[in-house]
Amino acid sequence: MATERFPDSYIDKDPMKALEELNDALLEDSDSAEFLCQRAYAHILLKNYGCAVDDAKKAKQLRPSLPLAYLRTGVSEYHLNRYESAHAALAQGQQLDVTDKSFEFWIKQCEEMMREPMQTDSELRTLAVPPVKHDWYQTESQVIVTVMAKNVPMDGVRVNFMEKELSATIQLASGKNFNLDLQLLHAIIPHQSNFKILSTKVEFKLKKTDGIRWEKLEGEGQESNIKHFNPNRCPSSADPHACKWDKMVVDISEEEKSEKLEGDAALNKLFQQIYCDGTDEVKRAMNKSFMESGGTVLSTNWVDVGKKKVEMSPPEDVEFKKY
Repeated sequence: MATERFPDSYIDKDPMKALEELNDALLEDSDSAEFLCQRAYAHILLKNYGCAVDDAKKAKQLRPSLPLAYLRTGVSEYHLNRYESAHAALAQGQQLDVTDKSFEFWIKQCEEMMREPMQTDSELRTLAVPPVKHDWYQTESQVIVTVMAKNVPMDGVRVNFMEKELSATIQLASGKNFNLDLQLLHAIIPHQSNFKILSTKVEFKLKKTDGIRWEKLEGEGQESNIKHFNPNRCPSSADPHACKWDKMVVDISEEEKSEKLEGDAALNKLFQQIYCDGTDEVKRAMNKSFMESGGTVLSTNWVDVGKKKVEMSPPEDVEFKKY
């Protein structure tokens, strides 16, 4: 069976690799409902929800008695905000397999979204766009500016890096544009600066011209009194005024480690450090637990999360809602 050859845990590890292998498998057996269901799961993990719906519906046609086909259809439709059709598919699948708790979970998700009052177009136009926050932190070589905007399209950012200015326009999920214009405290290297679009934010990485510590992000900077290493001039060890560069590098690194960031920047840096320092299993555990729990669980224990679905676990005083 396809679920034995391509189990969910295998697809979780590398959805793109699994998708390519499932494409090859379907070339040999195009009428395999199980292969189609597992390819739909890979598409869901890769957020290709339209493709996932197509595969899941074809699997239903081939095997109307296959509960997994209805589950894949419902989850895909849910992510496309088609809550009523998602609910209908999930309800049919639950009748075929009452023991699978996944149906119960996703049906509740659909019912919750369907209970929310629908707004007219005129009401939507009059709603104020929620403020978009941005924060920043720095390393020895870069200044990282983070804009907390979710679900920005991959082609939804236009940016212009200048020596002392960052100008960007970000297309928000609401369709509105957010403009970010920063007059930077110190100069940067524009052609070595870049940006990255993530599911919850947009990061702009500004390459410093030197290794000085920025006291703030914007403003009029003064010429730094920190002397920097000149590779064309090597001071003699006999020179009493020669700078101990190794000690300076250690001091700067210790200062960055002890730097107390606040808010989202501190949390992001902590998660980034855990992820970067972690093994492949730690990274897979973090990705799987965060995705399956709707962002309410972040585990580094692959032995625990690799063998089961991670259930949603919001704080006791918080009611989870899907946005």
